[in-house]
Amino acid sequence: MAQTLDFDLKQVVLVSGTFGPREIEQILDVISADPSQFRVLREVVQELETKEDPSPASNVTLGVCQYLLGRYSLALSTLQRGDGGALAHYYMAKAYFGQENYPAAIESYGLAAKAGYNSDICALGRAEAKRYAGDAEGALKELDDLSGAVEQTAEYLYQRGATVAAIGGNPSEVVALYERAVDADRKHAGALFGLALENDRYGNDETALELYKQSAARFPSHVGALVNLGLIYEDRGQFDRAVRCYQRVVDAFPNHQRAALFLRDSQASGDMFFDEDALKKRDRVSQVLNLPVTDFELSVRSRNCLQKMGIMTIGDLCRTTEQELLSSKNFGETSLIEIREMLASKGLQLGQYATERPASESIDTETLSADEQAVLLRPISDLGFSVRARKCMVRLAITTIGELLRRSADELLECKNFGVTSLNEVRDKLAAQGLKLRGE
Repeated sequence: MAQTLDFDLKQVVLVSGTFGPREIEQILDVISADPSQFRVLREVVQELETKEDPSPASNVTLGVCQYLLGRYSLALSTLQRGDGGALAHYYMAKAYFGQENYPAAIESYGLAAKAGYNSDICALGRAEAKRYAGDAEGALKELDDLSGAVEQTAEYLYQRGATVAAIGGNPSEVVALYERAVDADRKHAGALFGLALENDRYGNDETALELYKQSAARFPSHVGALVNLGLIYEDRGQFDRAVRCYQRVVDAFPNHQRAALFLRDSQASGDMFFDEDALKKRDRVSQVLNLPVTDFELSVRSRNCLQKMGIMTIGDLCRTTEQELLSSKNFGETSLIEIREMLASKGLQLGQYATERPASESIDTETLSADEQAVLLRPISDLGFSVRARKCMVRLAITTIGELLRRSADELLECKNFGVTSLNEVRDKLAAQGLKLRGE
């Protein structure tokens, strides 16, 4: 613990010149012990991303750190500009795995081993990728081919337990393997999750809860542990704790649909009693999201790209992913960094509300006059809705009149506690402005 407390994350990544598996493990330990260090890691990544003419070795360091933040696409792009060494290939494999591109992960693990990365660790990675790809038998063969000290490691025991479970093996053997893995490393997130899951299945609720909590306390947190922990909290009526679990998943993986769905449901369940202070806080957030991007000092290129993409407000940016921006013509890394920094100054980030983006068709703003565009950008608070209608808008992440007009009556009625009376209120308020919901 003393070594962890003395560990200077920023110094190690930016200055020391030595960056490998040992330093990465120390980063994971220090963030697990002190979650505030996650913010330090983000700051380090921002500093590295602004570095001009980075060396191949610097790209590897940056790519690994981007991977640790869950930014898999960026990590891959950066690592591909690295030195082509063992560490680069290994974390490309892990990034591919994070994207659920299991064949590419398997190939990269092989390249990492050829380049000199620990071959046993790479084999364990291949086994995990094969298991997730549905090839449990292939995963078991990878594990059977290993021998020696690796067979006593927590990672090996965990992978073997998970693989035996995947092929429908003896549940007692699965539990025994997970228990041995936890005995070998009481901080192994995967083994703790696996053991928690088995206890959960057999109704050992208190044991499962404690194991899920231990697994979720590690960095990077096991997504399955966070989701299942949230479900347990929901069952116990502890919706605030459930929300925190789901929010951690969504913050790291904005496109995780299951966690986003559970988050919305849990927020709605925990919001059955009206909380005026909470609603005021949400309204303040909505005001920030309503700010036009033209209010900020951005380069001409960035402004033009955002305008072509129909991104008019800060909220639009927060519902747009980095990959979507980069796919736009003439939009590069420099503009991306500029926008990241602008959002960070408001405590926001790209893709933060990507899962809350409506699936309905967008409004072509280029065909509208300046006055019509101004109406679309007005906050919905201008319409003077009742408390129930306002709460529905918050849950659906509707902050402007334009976003409301993209919704149909059926979509609004799907929102918890939003009925025909509220729908008629919305229709009346819009009609007073000469507007209608989509499809009406």
